[in-house]
Amino acid sequence: MSEFDTTRCGMALSAPAVLHMVCGKIGAGKSTLTKRLATEPMTVLISEDDWLARLYPNEIHAIADYARCAGRLRGAMAGHIGALLAAGTSVVLDFPANTVTTRAWARGVFEKAGAAHRLHYLDVPDEVCKARLRARNLAGEHPFEATDAEFDQITSHFVAPTAEEGYNVVCYRWMSARN
Repeated sequence: MSEFDTTRCGMALSAPAVLHMVCGKIGAGKSTLTKRLATEPMTVLISEDDWLARLYPNEIHAIADYARCAGRLRGAMAGHIGALLAAGTSVVLDFPANTVTTRAWARGVFEKAGAAHRLHYLDVPDEVCKARLRARNLAGEHPFEATDAEFDQITSHFVAPTAEEGYNVVCYRWMSARN
C-alpha cells in the first residue's frame, strides 16, 4: 500500500466535526431543527426519541421512566458519538440539552473527541409549545405523547443555557405573527 499517494485528489479538506446540541421545551421545534441541521454533508442525526422507542417499547410511562432510560441511552451512546466526531463526522443530537447536567454530559463527549460544538437554543413561549404539543399528540406521529400537566412538570426542570456555561450558543427566538 505504500506505493499510493494518499493526498486528496481535488477535494477540499472538510471542516472539523461539530456536535450540534438542542435546548428547548417540549414542542419548541427541536426535532424539526435537528432534521434541517442533519442535511449538511458529513453529518448524522441521532434521535433520542427514536432510540428510546425502539429500545424501551411500552416502558416509558412516567418522567422517572424517561430519566432512567435516557440515562442508560446516553451512557451507551457516548463512545459511539465520540467516535463519529473523532472520525470527522458531525453529529446532530436530538437529545434535549435542557439541564446543566445533560449539557455537561454532551460537553464531555465533544471535548474527549476534540470536536467543535454548537448549542442551538429554541426560546419559545410555553403557550406556543403547548399548542404544538397538543397538535402533535392529535397527529399521533410522535413516539411519545405528553399532557399539559406533564409539560408543566417536565418544564419545571428546564434550565436555559447561560454564558457562564461557556457554550457556543445559537439562539432561535420565537416571533409572533404580529411582530
